Amino acid sequence: MLPELVTAAVLAGSAGLVYLAAAAKVVKQYERGVVFRLGRLAGAAREPGFTMIVPFVDRLSKVNMQIVTLPVPAQEGITRDNVTVRVDAVVYFKVVDAAAALVNVEDYKFAVSQMAQTSLRSIIGKSDLDDLLSNREKLNQGLELMIDSPAIGWGVQIDRVEIKDVSLPDTMKRSMARQAEADRERRARIINADAELQASKKLAEAAEQMSEQPAALQLRLLQTVVAVAAEKNSTLVLPFPVELLRFLERAQEHQEHPPDHRHDHEIEK
Repeated sequence: MLPELVTAAVLAGSAGLVYLAAAAKVVKQYERGVVFRLGRLAGAAREPGFTMIVPFVDRLSKVNMQIVTLPVPAQEGITRDNVTVRVDAVVYFKVVDAAAALVNVEDYKFAVSQMAQTSLRSIIGKSDLDDLLSNREKLNQGLELMIDSPAIGWGVQIDRVEIKDVSLPDTMKRSMARQAEADRERRARIINADAELQASKKLAEAAEQMSEQPAALQLRLLQTVVAVAAEKNSTLVLPFPVELLRFLERAQEHQEHPPDHRHDHEIEK
């Protein structure tokens, strides 16, 4: 009788251990456990740590709550100004409702991926090329809103959407390069014209000052001769203006016939 009792106790203990092993589950810190009892959702999601389920009756499904980085394949489309482009992006999302992510959608990752591709093509068709190249922040916000709206019912929250790259045809790249070159040339011409205008104003002021003092013009001419002669040894042909000759002639006459100040003084007396 005693051996039979010992055998029964061993069998009961073994069965208890098997039951305990089947019922004991561990949910990690970044996971949530969703229990289905006979195919139906049983209560709220299990928190991280040790938990127990009913073997052969309950099924525990673990859902990762970490942020998922999902690359969106490059989508080709035509912008609003009729330019063919290829745009790729990346989506950051996480599960906020583990039960909804398992019950409401078959595969939430695949669903988010398809929704991101569809939204990206829609954004391409609604935007101009300049917006895709320079106004990406606004497009990222619009793309995030388009993906997040249906994802709320899937228990998924879109954390961030970023457009990574915009590929243009080679012909469009060459056209944009020519446009940028023409714009730089236009700015250079405007700067040169403004410099000429400022220089002409200063020259006009200098000419007005020199017209009041003819000797200043002669001094400026001599300074120019000295500056040119200092650069290289060469023969310099310098045309003398008539004013300079008249100035020298008057100076010579003044030296040959000095005025008689004494005679003038006697006449005054």
